[in-house]
Amino acid sequence: MSIRKFAGLLYLMYSSIVFFILMNAVCPFVILTTGIFNERAGRRIAFMFLKFWAYSFSLLTFLWFRAKGSEKINTSRSYIYVGNHTSFLDAVAIVICIPQAFSPLGKIEMLKVPVFGWIYKRLVVMIDRSSRESRDQSVAELRNHLNKGESILIFPEGTMNKTDDLLAPFYDGAFRLAIETQTPIMPFAILNSKAHLPRRNPLLLKPGLIKTVFGEAVEVKGMAAEDLDKLKAKTFNAILTMLKT
Repeated sequence: MSIRKFAGLLYLMYSSIVFFILMNAVCPFVILTTGIFNERAGRRIAFMFLKFWAYSFSLLTFLWFRAKGSEKINTSRSYIYVGNHTSFLDAVAIVICIPQAFSPLGKIEMLKVPVFGWIYKRLVVMIDRSSRESRDQSVAELRNHLNKGESILIFPEGTMNKTDDLLAPFYDGAFRLAIETQTPIMPFAILNSKAHLPRRNPLLLKPGLIKTVFGEAVEVKGMAAEDLDKLKAKTFNAILTMLKT
């Protein structure tokens, strides 16, 4: 093993320990708040504990996260946040950089992760893509959040992008929901999380600055089902442009 990979292994082990210690610290508070308060209030309070976890992780691991364009976000509105997904660090980036509470759509397999899975179960709208019933139920739950004036987050590539392309093709779900609920889309691009923690080679984990850029909100007022492809293409191109800058 090279010196670089050995150093990466030590750093990866240290960062993983910090991750799980902090998760253990906030887990009881997330469980408590989501159990005591109503769903909306519980999520908002739990989100503050997630902010504490994310900022503490950033401070202790020397992985800094900075947002550009977040001042354009009106936190009194609900949005469907749509962005790229290339690294496990994206979870920290979105918690730090998105300035309002949101309900993300996530894979049911993450429930198997110790401690993290307990928090995940309470704050994430889970989907089992192999089950039509699960997909329909997840969409109904996301629609319910939007109808209540809450924001949601969907990675439209469906899973972490393992290709060499900046973006993988988008699924329709986020854009169909936007049109059905007349909720604007807020596109964002996480620029370099993959460079700091590659999925294929986590031993190359390195400290540094991870940047997230927010684009202009894509308004959908007046759009109908036949506009789905146009909306999807517009959002795809907006994120792709941000990734190329």
